[in-house]
Amino acid sequence: MDAKEEILALRAEIEMHNRRYYVEDAPSISDYEYDKLLHRLIALEEENPTLKDADSPTQKVGGKALEKFSPVAHHVALESLMDVFSYEELFAFGTRVAATIGEGVTYDVEPKIDGLSVSLEYENGVFVRGATRGDGLVGEDVTENLKTIRSLPKKINATGRLIIRGEVYMSRETFEEINKERELDGQALLANPRNAAAGSLRQLDAKIAEKRKLDIVVFNIQFSEREYETHTQTLDDLKAFGFPTVDYKLYDNITDCTERIKFLGEHREDYPFDMDGAVIKVNSLAQRKELGSTSKAPKWAVAYKYPPEQKESVVVDIVVGVGRTGVLTPKAVVQPIRLAGTTVTNATLHNQDFINSLDIRIGDTVLVQKAGEIIPEVISVNLDKRPSLSMPYKLPNKCPECGSDVVRDLDGAAYRCTGAECPAQRLRNIAHFASRDAMDIDGLGRAVVDGLINAGLISSAAELYYLEPQSVAAIDRMGQKSAENLLAAIENSKGRGLARLLCAFGIRQVGQKAGKVLARHYKNLDEVMNAAPLELMSIPDIGPVTAEYLIDYFANEQSQHQISLLRQAGVDFTSKEELSDTRFLGKTFVLTGSLSGYTRDEAAEIIESFGGKASGSVSKKTDYVIAGENAGSKLTKAESLGIAVLTEDEFVDMIK
Repeated sequence: MDAKEEILALRAEIEMHNRRYYVEDAPSISDYEYDKLLHRLIALEEENPTLKDADSPTQKVGGKALEKFSPVAHHVALESLMDVFSYEELFAFGTRVAATIGEGVTYDVEPKIDGLSVSLEYENGVFVRGATRGDGLVGEDVTENLKTIRSLPKKINATGRLIIRGEVYMSRETFEEINKERELDGQALLANPRNAAAGSLRQLDAKIAEKRKLDIVVFNIQFSEREYETHTQTLDDLKAFGFPTVDYKLYDNITDCTERIKFLGEHREDYPFDMDGAVIKVNSLAQRKELGSTSKAPKWAVAYKYPPEQKESVVVDIVVGVGRTGVLTPKAVVQPIRLAGTTVTNATLHNQDFINSLDIRIGDTVLVQKAGEIIPEVISVNLDKRPSLSMPYKLPNKCPECGSDVVRDLDGAAYRCTGAECPAQRLRNIAHFASRDAMDIDGLGRAVVDGLINAGLISSAAELYYLEPQSVAAIDRMGQKSAENLLAAIENSKGRGLARLLCAFGIRQVGQKAGKVLARHYKNLDEVMNAAPLELMSIPDIGPVTAEYLIDYFANEQSQHQISLLRQAGVDFTSKEELSDTRFLGKTFVLTGSLSGYTRDEAAEIIESFGGKASGSVSKKTDYVIAGENAGSKLTKAESLGIAVLTEDEFVDMIK
């Protein structure tokens, strides 16, 4: 590949990663790997100046403002930093500074926070607006979400206009709490705190952002009506105003900066936020002005990026944990090593496919990496050190918690316990059973479920119907009246019917909608249980994967035991979804825009009550698109495909 081909390939690859990192908050490579790609592109463009392009990712910040937020033009551009990966590159930066400034340069060294960069605007001491960095020139207005950050002062003792730059982050402690909740709900785990913070700050609902407990550290004054001589003076003022600020150290030469860089690298775990490097800045604001900036980055600062720490260790054992959704997760127990300031004794192995790809075995010498992520991982095997009698590793075919069969997901790489009574899944299964979309048991939230489990009163969802008032009342913070109300809600849930019960079982791919579809085709649970695979697959929206999940669930002994307990308790197994009016049978509707008389859920419920299907996307199989106010791209696509478009009034006429 010649230089031009490599440059074009690198630009395309980096733009793809920019989109995933800045816009989608879902990066597919580590920061270190990304920085290496960008560094290679910079070097190639320097070597081949005729191939430089203003649209190259080396000439601009990678993000852009999303359309769902109001755009904010930054008063002062939010530049990115040039990265260096070695002390030699750092010293070269110092040489360039000295060539322009000469002697008398003081450097400030700060931790580089791995979060989401924002600008904060204050008018006469009042916080009036906040925006993401975006492309450095235009960002997104996230003022309301920023107001939910408790550590961000909403009023300060200042006059005039003040614009501050900071970094929003999620603490590692909060990140771990959220991932525990997501695991309980069966949601994909967040990759790292930076992505979690970015996704939280860019929520349209500020209440969601508030629940994420975001934090902030400020590190620069972008604009002020007050005159300053040095950067550290601005940091001291920001701290006096009540802002959480970065800590800094000053050095009178670039060589001594390495002391602080090394110290920060060794003490990364002491900070509540993730840190992916150290920032080295010229302290004098006058000297900064003299040095200037490129089209993308200042010439008066660099970011020293810490490489992923890697060390060899020996796999002593491979142990398997069972998550709250039943997924088996293998991890390597390794001989203790120090990585990123912590002692590592375990490393994730992800799943069987990952183990197979590296052929990881007990006794192997492996390379373990911790690159600012929470969980260390094995990245390679030293085959030269492999014991002669080692054997390939396979996940167990029986659940280590309950002994049920372990099967691979038909729609993914996960291996999962099939036990309806598995202790590892107990809290999640019972909480789901009681949730609003399932049996809708009022007052039975996770905290109460946890209390019932810890008291030894229940070990499965079916046992809810056998609780005694006096036992429930004895639970901490419950009391007699609360216990009576809870048991009344549990008793009332017996009549919810087949659709909700099927959803409550937690069968993969059988949620609220699939439960209703099945309940419209079968009179009771026994008919569903006795249905043949081909019969199930003939039902609209019940494909072969869902059919197999249903068959496997009902064949499991633990599932059969749960159903037996529910039957004995008097839970209604009959369908309440029989269609008396089939005017929309076989028809697919898509809703777009805002309806004045109904929420989307209410409109979808009406469509389904008449035998129709409410879909989220327009395709050739769509029969009608119902267009409310501010209808978007779905309406455009419907018109291009020639699909019938209904106004809200026309829809109302159809359901009279």
